[in-house]
Amino acid sequence: MELKDIKSVYFLGAGGIGMSALVRYFLNEGKFVGGYDRTPSELTDKLIEEGAVLHFEENTDLVPAECKNPKSTLVVYTPAIPSDHKEWSLFKDGDFVIKKRAEVLGIITKGKRGVCAAGTHGKTTTSTMTAHLLHSSNVDCAAFLGGISKNYKSNLITTDKSDLVVIEADEYDRSFLHLQPYIATITSADPDHLDIYGNKGNYLEAFAQFTERVREDGYLIIHEGLEVKPRTKPGVKTYTYGRETGDFHAKNIRIGGGTIIFDYVSPWQRIDDIELGVPMSINIENGIASMAMAEICGATAGEIKDGMKSFAGAERRFDFHIKEENLVLISDYAHHPDEVRACAKSIKELYSDKKVTVLFQPHLFSRTADFYKEFAQTLSLFDKVILVDIYPAREKPIPGVTSKLIYDHLDAGVEKSMCSRADVLNIVEKEKNNIEVLVSLGAGDLENDIAQMKQILKNR
Repeated sequence: MELKDIKSVYFLGAGGIGMSALVRYFLNEGKFVGGYDRTPSELTDKLIEEGAVLHFEENTDLVPAECKNPKSTLVVYTPAIPSDHKEWSLFKDGDFVIKKRAEVLGIITKGKRGVCAAGTHGKTTTSTMTAHLLHSSNVDCAAFLGGISKNYKSNLITTDKSDLVVIEADEYDRSFLHLQPYIATITSADPDHLDIYGNKGNYLEAFAQFTERVREDGYLIIHEGLEVKPRTKPGVKTYTYGRETGDFHAKNIRIGGGTIIFDYVSPWQRIDDIELGVPMSINIENGIASMAMAEICGATAGEIKDGMKSFAGAERRFDFHIKEENLVLISDYAHHPDEVRACAKSIKELYSDKKVTVLFQPHLFSRTADFYKEFAQTLSLFDKVILVDIYPAREKPIPGVTSKLIYDHLDAGVEKSMCSRADVLNIVEKEKNNIEVLVSLGAGDLENDIAQMKQILKNR
């Protein structure tokens, strides 16, 4: 089936952040779009407003008639959909063309110059930042992002002026191996998704295979010190980057007064006084990677400097909801120990004189089982830790694996407690007068309560 012959597209898991960008793409292309997701959300509400026909009950009768012709309907699914799902069975038994999200993304972007950010962590911010630098410059670009850009209020950016397309390259289920990057950046490679990969060696091997996918006329930019051994084609230009070392790096870093300013150094130029629009110290490195990709694509020094300052961030990435002298509320998507460490260090750096309380919802039973000691170590960087029930996502419970595994390994000096998911808002209400900085942390559904948390804290 050619994409041009498709009349309708049906999404199994339409509300996922990566899937929803494809929903928007096909709506923009004038296709009929239907789909299922397990739970409604603010994002699915917006997709419905934009024209998607979505439902939230596993029921084949709710599949729109427009999506029941196998000759003109493409079915896109997320690996999180269980194999016994009734709608999945309907399409599988009905001889429909069924593709993973990553396969469809690879097909759409084939023939274009893909600017891809991959890594255990940092890829969402780096890809969103790169998209903003390019889209706001003379170069322009399209983008499929793994987060909602605050600058564009979407995870999809379209253009008819450029063949560049920025892509968040997701390693989950080896999805990024469907891409053929013009530029590939690897921000990090700390083992994750061990339910898929089994061990660290297999995880690193997938990233090595990703480097093989870079076009012969392309570029690989890799963070200094990673264990990934690149296997690029002849002709691929390889560079390193880092905070203060590498082919691309920062000099003269100045942090204070709520701002972060530094000089950007590349093999070709130096741009002084870069100011981060989102002043989080990890964004120094994310910014260097983004500026490197933008510079290679042709953005000017002035455009890069202006774009970095005007970058507003991605939703759920160090997202300020209250930012007052005596009260701060932040949400962040961090769900791997290294992400938690980066978040904690940045917040403690910004608010060294305040008590920082974290509400942490572990994401996946398997990840908790693999990394509970590391989570306890990094969460102990906060002053107070409130552990919420594990968010299962696609998984079934694992006997003996609960948030208490993390709780029991927190440092002795850390103030700590546990609460059920249903009791989160009651805990915020109870603790509101003791809160100076509150961080809602994790990739689960705590974000659904942020508006009410904000209201509770504002009314204290």
